[in-house]
Amino acid sequence: MILISGKEVAESLKKEIATEVAIWVGEGKRAPHLVAILVGNDGASQTYVGHKEKMSAEVGFRSTVLRFDADITEEFLLGEIDKLNRDPEVDGFIVQLPLPEHISESRVTEAIDPRKDVDGFHPVNTGRMMMGMPSYLPATPDGILELLKYYKIETAGKKCVVIGRSNIVGRPMANLLSQKGWDCTVTLCHSRTKNLKEEVAQGDIIVAALGKAEFVTADMVKEGAVVIDVGITRVASDKTKSGWKLLGDVKFDEVAPRCSYITPVPGGVGPMTIISLMKNTLKAAKKEIYG
Repeated sequence: MILISGKEVAESLKKEIATEVAIWVGEGKRAPHLVAILVGNDGASQTYVGHKEKMSAEVGFRSTVLRFDADITEEFLLGEIDKLNRDPEVDGFIVQLPLPEHISESRVTEAIDPRKDVDGFHPVNTGRMMMGMPSYLPATPDGILELLKYYKIETAGKKCVVIGRSNIVGRPMANLLSQKGWDCTVTLCHSRTKNLKEEVAQGDIIVAALGKAEFVTADMVKEGAVVIDVGITRVASDKTKSGWKLLGDVKFDEVAPRCSYITPVPGGVGPMTIISLMKNTLKAAKKEIYG
């Protein structure tokens, strides 16, 4: 069993991006500028945005965070998005989710200029991805592809089972792995799938992205499978100083011995999401997708 280290892969890609940015700036061009909008005081969101700021600095980006109170109106937020859309000094921006309940995530997502949608959530980028056209890919699926590439994991002709059908991970992951170059035969499973255990047990590659701690057990995984664990759930623990620990969607201790490759939680997929955002921002600055 080989442990897939997202930290190692992210560090390698970070060095590549930093080198590319240094050359870009050395040619007299403006450093790529990434903006994050943070609404409210959600702890996880603040931590995540903080990581993005840190990574931006490490690769040579200019980084800005716009922080707003949770009680701002949807119209106010849409106005701020419009300003960023029209600002020639901003290459890409994200609106950190989740948003307060009174603000429509779909309206906000659709308001972002697809050329600056470095999260890859706008319907235009989603449509381009579905058609195999150049686009900004959603960070987590793109990060998983980078892990498979780095570890030279064979995908062509393999049966891949994706558990979870979210628009952020499950659906795009299933689409990307079925495309030319990856060439998997993909089954997308969800909460209404019949005989779920049997379906998952057929997978040469399993991507678990349903958000239920330790859902995937050893009897659902065939010998030699590649297991990618996207889930991350905080649970109480009396064995840690913090009083909690992080669990993935896979029951790691019993599943790992059956695998050829497996990602840990934390330290697997997680570190890849932010590096994928950096990749998209550099593409936006260089106008590689839309010219």
